[in-house]
Amino acid sequence: MLNSSDSHLSFPRGSGIAVSGKSGCGNSTVSALCAEKLGLRLVNFTFRQLAEERGVAFAELCRLAETDFDIDRELDRRQVEMAKESPSVLGSRLAIWMFDSAHLKVYLYASLPVRAERILRREGGSLDEKMEETYQRDQRDHDRYLKIYGIDNDDYTFADMVINVEELLPEDIAEMIVGRALQTLA
Repeated sequence: MLNSSDSHLSFPRGSGIAVSGKSGCGNSTVSALCAEKLGLRLVNFTFRQLAEERGVAFAELCRLAETDFDIDRELDRRQVEMAKESPSVLGSRLAIWMFDSAHLKVYLYASLPVRAERILRREGGSLDEKMEETYQRDQRDHDRYLKIYGIDNDDYTFADMVINVEELLPEDIAEMIVGRALQTLA
């Protein structure tokens, strides 16, 4: 295992790793594993946490965010501020677009059916229901990011790494990212 102080010395202050992908790609899990392996701070501040802070239901905050773009702006601003405080792994839908000083930008990809199946295992319900919910969420997120920031989250071609995660375990994905990060820091 890496000595966390060694990895902190390798990453400049305000830098780190940005990990993005759509719902069901494993952003949170992979980001946590990378942070642990490198001894970096994990930043994964989410709509769920913001909803808790505000004392509203998650679904209600998501509904409000459809018309109140300040919700997204606050969440994204806070995530990036946290990530820049010390070398970090920022895992969020827009991390690779928003964390401009990230040393390594990684996009995790999986098809809609695979992501819906993963969400089904996590949340329950029916596969048809999760497919439709995930598709609708993807569309709402895409439209909202375009309106708020002019970001097309379907264009991730600038990422340093694009990983198809459909047949990989989170541990293997994290190893790939950590290996690449250490290679680029050498």
